[in-house]
Amino acid sequence: MKSKSVSDTLERYSRQILFSEVGSQGQQHLIESRVAIVGCGALGTVQAEILCRAGIGHLTLIDRDFVEKSNLQRQTLFNEQDAENSLPKAIAVKQHLNKINSLVDVEAQVVDLNYLNAESLMEGIDCILDGTDNFETRFLLNDISYKKRIPWIYGAAVGSSGLTMTIIPGQTPCFRCIMESLPLPGSTPTCDTAGILSPIASIVSSLQVTEAIKILTGKTTQINSKLLCLDIWKNSWQWLEIASSSKSHDCPVCHSGKLEFLKGNHSTSTTTLCGRDSVQIFQSEGKKVNLPELGRRLQLLGTVSFNRFLLRFKCKDAEIIVFLDGRSIVKGTSNHQLARSLYSRYIGN
Repeated sequence: MKSKSVSDTLERYSRQILFSEVGSQGQQHLIESRVAIVGCGALGTVQAEILCRAGIGHLTLIDRDFVEKSNLQRQTLFNEQDAENSLPKAIAVKQHLNKINSLVDVEAQVVDLNYLNAESLMEGIDCILDGTDNFETRFLLNDISYKKRIPWIYGAAVGSSGLTMTIIPGQTPCFRCIMESLPLPGSTPTCDTAGILSPIASIVSSLQVTEAIKILTGKTTQINSKLLCLDIWKNSWQWLEIASSSKSHDCPVCHSGKLEFLKGNHSTSTTTLCGRDSVQIFQSEGKKVNLPELGRRLQLLGTVSFNRFLLRFKCKDAEIIVFLDGRSIVKGTSNHQLARSLYSRYIGN
């Protein structure tokens, strides 16, 4: 990383410094800040590029996946060469960011964020941006945010709709205030089952980064403390006031301090099946899956067959068997990270 001289800073960030809400003092705060982006997909790539251009001092990129051709429609930092080389997403983002702003220290972590590594990966981080594609990771981020008092910005985008909410421990409601428990496996749409318009990912990411800049420059009174729900196809924007469950004694995190996901109480476990090129995925929630509904969502993506005990889904890059109790088998691989990625892509949480 190049040294950050005064002349470099003034010239590169001059238009941002001219914005009075940032100014030279705010810019210095950004340069001294450390931000973690969890997930380098449609949301994370936009977040990373904007923050890099804004002059964040250190970016930690966390992602377990690799670049594929289908990513190029909406994951804006990647190109065809990245997909052809099957580069890990975190590595590809780092390479592109280094060409955009060599003053920013970019750290790529090609790992699956989980309860075992979350605390070490978030050490020294000032703000976390959500670019993930599953609720289990978001619940984990909420726990680590509460424990370490790190603000984080939730974001989600699928189809033409998006959600975002800024969470500051001790100041705003937390994620468990709006979602008490994990949804049933296969009950929520994903980009691979419902599709996605690229603009919605860019809009949600831009809103998330704006909130992060407010936090990092000390303008926390300006944050949006409501849950924003938008649909750019239906031209609708809604801001929902969320009551903190800490006051009503309902929230297990911000009232009771129960960090169940950080302790691994609800983590998804994976096991390589002996003698078979398959990985079993088991969700500790143990909730029954609506197999007909899941089959309806998957039928346009591949071949679906099911009975009252299990569902079998086959497509060009995956074969997944989902059992009634939420247990699943991903066939054709013994790689646990790949199996989790395929499961998250097609089944959801």
